[in-house]
Amino acid sequence: MVIETLALYNTQFFVLSVLLSSVDLQLTPSQRWSNLSRFISPASSISFLSPYICLYIVLLRLTKDLMEAVVIDAGSKLLKAGVAIPDQAPSMIIPTQMKIMNEDGSMPDSPSLQANNVDPVVRGFIKDWDAMEDLLHHVLYNGLGWEIGNEGPILFADPLLTPKAVREQLVQLMFETFNISGFYASEQAVLSLYAVGRISGCTVDIGHGKIDIAPVIEGAVQHVASRRLEIGGSDLTNLFAQELAKSNPLIKLDTSEVEKLKEQYASCAEDDLAYENTLQSCQEEQHTLPDGQVISIKRERFTVGEALFQPSILGLEAHGLVEQLVRIISTVSSENHRQLLENTVLCGGTVSMTGFEDRFQREASLCSSSIRPSLVKAPEYMPENLSMYSAWVGGAILAKVVFPQNQHITKGDYDESGPSVVHRKCF
Repeated sequence: MVIETLALYNTQFFVLSVLLSSVDLQLTPSQRWSNLSRFISPASSISFLSPYICLYIVLLRLTKDLMEAVVIDAGSKLLKAGVAIPDQAPSMIIPTQMKIMNEDGSMPDSPSLQANNVDPVVRGFIKDWDAMEDLLHHVLYNGLGWEIGNEGPILFADPLLTPKAVREQLVQLMFETFNISGFYASEQAVLSLYAVGRISGCTVDIGHGKIDIAPVIEGAVQHVASRRLEIGGSDLTNLFAQELAKSNPLIKLDTSEVEKLKEQYASCAEDDLAYENTLQSCQEEQHTLPDGQVISIKRERFTVGEALFQPSILGLEAHGLVEQLVRIISTVSSENHRQLLENTVLCGGTVSMTGFEDRFQREASLCSSSIRPSLVKAPEYMPENLSMYSAWVGGAILAKVVFPQNQHITKGDYDESGPSVVHRKCF
């Protein structure tokens, strides 16, 4: 039912989302009607919407006690959260990593600062549930303004190939600890496609701790064909640190400093030949660190990007990204090859690296497949830097469908079936 609805209104998602978020619930009923009337008048540019849909929207938004759904996408590096408004960026983008603090707010004594850090999410999956509970409590009650006893519904973005036990523990945490009114979860690959107006395609998601390549057909991830690579942005940061240490042996850098340098300087060469040429000639960049030391950055900045297309640089025996993509899609039924390859979506903060998209397209033009990968551009009305949080935006779109249509897990569903209900209602 969810996919049928998404397919039917594929061109209307954004309009519906704007309508759903256009009326301030703090206004009086007459003011709400006045605000909404400009959207549903006969002269409106969106008059193609069914009157029944418009009436449905009005009734939905005029409900006084309506709680907006919250969408959460918890990555290894950043957690994205906010009320489901698809044409806006998530209101909270915060580090997932947490620090251990004493009750008085001081830092515990430890031999290194790293020892005081806790990572609730490791390579995409929740590993420390106590820390995750604390993080979600901060996000929901402090960041988004929930009140205890008046919790709303939540939609979570699931990483590719999330273990069943993790999904069950998450839904249990949500209902038993946070007492939410409703729950839904959908895979990040599906949601990233929704964000660009597609229900079929292939996502290449370069996260902080993993790379997921997932073909999706009519809103369903083809799990047998999908592949996860246990490398990500954090591995590229470590590679950059190693390369910088070789050329700047007297300068000690911590991980956070290397991360900032990577975001500022890392680039992709035009092709493998251009990368090889950096051995002979490469412009040097001088960067002054906060402590006044000057670091030299040369070929290292291209090595970071090249590792995605030549994983041997990381010591891995694997094909580059584009070749991986083509090989994965070749395992799917041939009748779906074209719609998958021609609707390729790049996701994750790493894809914003200078030259990455151009290099990806250049590699795609040289691949041996008769149908070559073609990238889908984000719609103009979507937020800037959509690739960084496309799963969250797709979740916001989906939340506007599943919760109003009661296709989510309710408290009654959970009480009746327990955590396993997530496998039946969220797919």
